[in-house]
Amino acid sequence: MSWLQSAWSQVTSLPLPSLHVAWFHNGSGAYWTVFVIAFLGVAAWESLRPQAPLTESVERRWTTHALLVLASIVVSFVLLPASPLLLANSVSTSPFGLLNRPWLPFPLRWILAILVLDLTRYAIHRAMHSFHFLWRLHQIHHSDRDFDGSTGVRSHPVEGIIVRGCTLVTIAIFAPPVSAVLAAELVSVFEIFFTHANARLPEWLQRPLGWFFFTSNAHVIHHSVDFRLQNSNYGDIFPWWDRIFGTYRAPLPARESIVIGLEEFQTGPSASFWSLLKQPFALKQPFAGEPQTNPGEMRAIE
Repeated sequence: MSWLQSAWSQVTSLPLPSLHVAWFHNGSGAYWTVFVIAFLGVAAWESLRPQAPLTESVERRWTTHALLVLASIVVSFVLLPASPLLLANSVSTSPFGLLNRPWLPFPLRWILAILVLDLTRYAIHRAMHSFHFLWRLHQIHHSDRDFDGSTGVRSHPVEGIIVRGCTLVTIAIFAPPVSAVLAAELVSVFEIFFTHANARLPEWLQRPLGWFFFTSNAHVIHHSVDFRLQNSNYGDIFPWWDRIFGTYRAPLPARESIVIGLEEFQTGPSASFWSLLKQPFALKQPFAGEPQTNPGEMRAIE
């Protein structure tokens, strides 16, 4: 695929000043603006209407999770510096792209791009629960005994690289419109905090909104200690892929009945930043899929 190699060489050979073209600069600024606003908005919502008490102090949680975000940024910059927007712009004229065909109406290409990128996130998330090595990385997200907005950014830097890499491959193959990639990125970063909010939407709002977007009411089920509930509601933005592939579960009426986390991490002190980084590489690791009957045995795939 010489066009892909050419696009990648263009990305990596750009001098630093030329990275500040308007669309890239504005896209990056928009991403971090939404990131900060979404985090602060959800934090305020949780403070005013908390759903469940936290077992760990907010200060400690935010510090640990902020360090994970910083580590992910550094690792991504070193190992995978390409931006989704930059790559989308580079492959916009690719002769092999599926979503840059001029005979397709732009609104249709735009909508399909959003759906394809969201389907990619669904597939990656489901794979994280299906393969042992990927689960080792992803369990950091699930080992949190609490559930709040900051849980959304509790992930291992290597998992971030995998998610980013798969997203870039999708963009390289489909060549979606740059504006659609930006829109998907912005909605996704908002959903990171919104779906993990330690707050519950009223039923009159959850019912119509839940048909189009994932909410914390539905996503909290995915963080249950019950493995059967963990293997549901994988979606990032839309709940439609879970409905299509049979992994959707409706919100439970009582949030208080859901025990958050993983069985093997229900006791002991809260994990520090360094222990979370080392956690995937522990010698013995349980695996999502079946209840853990013997702490020394791996879980089997469902």
